[in-house]
Amino acid sequence: MNRLFYVLCVVISSIGHIVDGLAILNEDFELERQLNVINKSPIKSIYTKSGSIVDCVEINKQPAFDHPLLWNHTLQRKPSFKTSVKISAGKSSFPLEKVECPKETVPIQRTTKDSLIQSKSLFNAHILDQNKFRSFGAYAYHSDAIHYGVSGTTNVYNPKVSNGQSSESSLYVSNGIGDGTNVIAVGWHVYPQLYKDDKTHLFSLWTSDNFKSGCFNAYCGFVQTDRSYFLGSSIENTSSYGNPHVVQFSTSIYQDEKTQNWWLSVENKAIGYFPAHLFSNLNKATEVGWGGLVQSHPGVSASDPPMGSGHLPDGHVLHSAYFSHIQFINDRREDVGPVYGAVRTSSKAPEKCYGVKYYGYKGKELGCILLFGGPGGACGN
Repeated sequence: MNRLFYVLCVVISSIGHIVDGLAILNEDFELERQLNVINKSPIKSIYTKSGSIVDCVEINKQPAFDHPLLWNHTLQRKPSFKTSVKISAGKSSFPLEKVECPKETVPIQRTTKDSLIQSKSLFNAHILDQNKFRSFGAYAYHSDAIHYGVSGTTNVYNPKVSNGQSSESSLYVSNGIGDGTNVIAVGWHVYPQLYKDDKTHLFSLWTSDNFKSGCFNAYCGFVQTDRSYFLGSSIENTSSYGNPHVVQFSTSIYQDEKTQNWWLSVENKAIGYFPAHLFSNLNKATEVGWGGLVQSHPGVSASDPPMGSGHLPDGHVLHSAYFSHIQFINDRREDVGPVYGAVRTSSKAPEKCYGVKYYGYKGKELGCILLFGGPGGACGN
């Protein structure tokens, strides 16, 4: 009996290892399949100064069109409207990484297996899973109205973020509640786990079901149309506390009235769009907002990272992160600045960690402006 029991245990154990092995192989095979879908055969490959590889892919064969909801999608090459987001006066620069892809191709940052795994796990945990990530936001928002777009100019920093942490500045459009929450956001962030570096990157994300699906950058759904700027690109130079030479950029998310697609622009240049078919209820936005968000993995980091410049807002535009010239498109399709009393702010972190202040209209140079940020630290205690 003992010998028979031993043989049965060995057989069962072997079967278990085979089953586990097959599961690992199947998972690995699926990742390889997804990589082949994302990484198209390029017309040209570009090695950037930051160390990433960008593939110039035929515009009609880019990864977005492999999304099941976009199999029959008709490419929109440019928006049917013109954007003109104001830029703050004074010295400024925006050294965003650029490439030059041939005509009829678009730049797509090459994806590795590790970056694909990280993107999936990090996105699914974004904001939602408080057991895995601790999140704090400091932002201003305009809600309870119909919006067809949002815009603003933000200064760019490089907050010191460790592994297990992220820090961002972004604007967004949103509609729905619970699992029906639809969101598009765009801005800059520092995210070592996602990019394997501590640089500041241009980013965007979308979801149609409260972050259960969707993705960062061009991993799924986003249709790239510009040949030079691309999502995920690094921003080499950034602003510093008190320095009048500000690094900033304007950005916007606008719905095209004719196609209902949501266009993303950087420095008044439309770089691509999120097709209307991706969303369950984003034919309009009931809320738009501007500000910052930080995240920490409790198992990796006991503290919370800096937001923006790492300094709390004190009324001085050279001391903290900001969004100036904030505007939204109202129900009459007019681009307007929000009335002071109609904008609310939210920051659930201790006052010593992060803060946000909306100042309303401050003249032509700044327009409607809010300041936000803070040093972080032991904010969850």
